Amino acid sequence: MPPPYRIGLTGGIGSGKSTVAALFEKLGVPVIDADAIARRLVEPGGSAYEQVIALAGREVLAADGRLRRDVLREVVFRNEALRKQLEAVLHPLVYAEMEAAISNITYPYCILNIPLLVETGAAAHVDRILVVDIPEDVQIARTIERDGTAGEEVRRIIAAQAGRTERLQVADDVIDNSRDTGRLEEQVRTLHARYLELAADR
Repeated sequence: MPPPYRIGLTGGIGSGKSTVAALFEKLGVPVIDADAIARRLVEPGGSAYEQVIALAGREVLAADGRLRRDVLREVVFRNEALRKQLEAVLHPLVYAEMEAAISNITYPYCILNIPLLVETGAAAHVDRILVVDIPEDVQIARTIERDGTAGEEVRRIIAAQAGRTERLQVADDVIDNSRDTGRLEEQVRTLHARYLELAADR
């Protein structure tokens, strides 16, 4: 059996990547989440924990020794050099774990949920790129509502990510998540059928 066809799922903060990934999972499609892997790597005892603390400082730790991701995110988005150092530690480990997970998949295709796919050059790891797209004002509003984050911080995070135009330029497929859930599910079902065809035609 050939290896699974790889769909790289990406989009800006608050675009709805996790919702889209969950809809594919509901259809039986294996989903590998880069953020989930990264969170595991920086848990106490994880293979990147000590390196991250050495770079970011102990002020990013909670009393129980776990990483305070909200504090780290704020520090990182104020310090580009630190962000690049942390990415140099984490990204190779994340992609190694993704490859290991992919090797165990027997389904025709899989979804690789990679928020920073464009920014990190991860396009080389996928066969096709799916972008979840929403207007920036909707993106900001949804992130504020979801996380309780200040608008200024959300805009700073958006500025540090690839721009909407840049993501759309590299997209093979686009999901418009500016409307209702029913429309979102319809788009996922259509792409699911298409991806099964592409996987079979290789």
